[in-house]
Amino acid sequence: MSYLNFNTEKAKLTSKELNILLADYHMYYQKLRNYHWNIVGNNFFDLHIKFEEMYDDAIMKIDEIAERILTLRFQPTSNYSDYIKMSSIKETKSDLADKQMVDNLLDDHAILLEQMSKVVDAAGKAEDEGTIDLIGAYIRQLETTSWMLDAWRMKSSDKHKAI
Repeated sequence: MSYLNFNTEKAKLTSKELNILLADYHMYYQKLRNYHWNIVGNNFFDLHIKFEEMYDDAIMKIDEIAERILTLRFQPTSNYSDYIKMSSIKETKSDLADKQMVDNLLDDHAILLEQMSKVVDAAGKAEDEGTIDLIGAYIRQLETTSWMLDAWRMKSSDKHKAI
């Protein structure tokens, strides 16, 4: 891997952590599809559209993560049965209230952000700036999405006060 300026041995841990992130994103993606299909109630239009936007984003990230693993000269995990075993994100029921769906997704965001930090840490030890750059952008985007979902579930009286 001389053209990448680092060795495969150093990238092994990064690849392992990326594969866990790949599994997490697959589980997250499927949960978003589930919620998109099964949302009902007064917030149907808002959340139906938002969940579709989120799963479109997740599927692009799934492909980018798998391609990054390949770039590092490792194989991405590609069986759903393995994703279920590897991921900390778990399936949920389909008949949930809108607020519970959003709460669950925010819990999943915490899991994704924690795993992204592990990827960045491993990539830093391997001097892998490409992975750090890729995942850093994901962190920023997911933090923004989390803030928006959290704002959606807040009451006006919960609004943060400026200091």
